[in-house]
Amino acid sequence: MKKNILICTFLFISSPCYSQEVTTYYLIRHAEKLRIDLSDQNPILNHQGVKRANTWKEVFTNVSLDAVYSTDYNRTKLTAKPTADSKHLPIFLYNPKEMYSESFQHKTKGKAVLVVGHSNTTHVFANKVLGRDEYNQIHDDNNSNLYIVSVINGKASSILLEIN
Repeated sequence: MKKNILICTFLFISSPCYSQEVTTYYLIRHAEKLRIDLSDQNPILNHQGVKRANTWKEVFTNVSLDAVYSTDYNRTKLTAKPTADSKHLPIFLYNPKEMYSESFQHKTKGKAVLVVGHSNTTHVFANKVLGRDEYNQIHDDNNSNLYIVSVINGKASSILLEIN
């Protein structure tokens, strides 16, 4: 699994444009959440979600991250926390209604960034970076997608992996 991430990352950064500034976004949806109280708009992770959050940490073990971003919800912050802690990075909050803003682009230019979002925002974020509608909304039972979107010399490319 880690080997696949490293290979994909290598493919993105080993292009002829390598001397240019490379920005890479690793976009994931939050891990599985508690569904006991359906009126709870801000649930924590369930047991499987905690395991998945730790799996994400393992996936990113050999990936050099410069920043970790999350929406301001328990499930996204708890998904980001193991990876951020392992990298000794703070979790920066972003507003999903203002994703990939000029300010965000400026702050993340030339960096490798993990972004944790939701089933209805993660694919939108990837599409905004790509400048085209390539990805559809994530199914509610899917917490395993990893979108790797790289911007090299102003041109964006991506790959979608499923990490189980």
